[in-house]
Amino acid sequence: MATPLKHRPLREVVTDEIRRMITDGELASGERLVEDRLAEQLGVSRNPVREAIRSLEATGLVEVVPRRGAYVTVVDLDDLAQLQEMRQVIDRWVVQAAAERHETADIDRLDTCVREGRVASESGDAVRASEMHREFHLAIEAASKNPYASIAMGPLRQRTEMVFTSNAATRAAISWGEHQGIRDAIASRDGVLAAQRIEEHIRNAFEAFAAARLATAASAAGDGLAVGPATTTPVGVVRTA
Repeated sequence: MATPLKHRPLREVVTDEIRRMITDGELASGERLVEDRLAEQLGVSRNPVREAIRSLEATGLVEVVPRRGAYVTVVDLDDLAQLQEMRQVIDRWVVQAAAERHETADIDRLDTCVREGRVASESGDAVRASEMHREFHLAIEAASKNPYASIAMGPLRQRTEMVFTSNAATRAAISWGEHQGIRDAIASRDGVLAAQRIEEHIRNAFEAFAAARLATAASAAGDGLAVGPATTTPVGVVRTA
């Protein structure tokens, strides 16, 4: 784990690395987080790993079960519907504020994210593409010029990064086209259009993730494998006023 340890506390570095492993799929949904194994893999002691797990529990990415240990959170479709509802409400406000208050440097940052994200997707670098997706939304929050935007969005963004990362390969071209549309609406200071486009982007991503999860469950059931409890919540029908 090559990281700038001189400038950041080790617990933060380890937290970021485990979070990345979860959102990039290296640690699967429902997988147990074994402190000794992670410490050996990251080249650190158990203490920063334990602290990282506690931090990630607060974000919703990790669930700690008494007397059983810590696990990567399993996000079912009912949970996804609730996350989508909150993302759409808060993202609409943030993107409208960004459209009204952004500076030239903010648009430059969005352009960099879209450009580098496209290149990463086209080259098959899913990790880099996911990073640029995250940076794009962070850039919008920064452009809103309200420091509480990132505070409000942080836990929701981290919980939903698995959704966008899982779609990286199948929705690459469409997703970056959606990002470009959001960028263009912000740049033109059209808050209404920006809100519409980010809502569509979130809805499309969640629908694709839900469809993939249902297909996987159906395939597992057909193969006689054990699957989790079914859910009937239609993820893609969440709407905001």
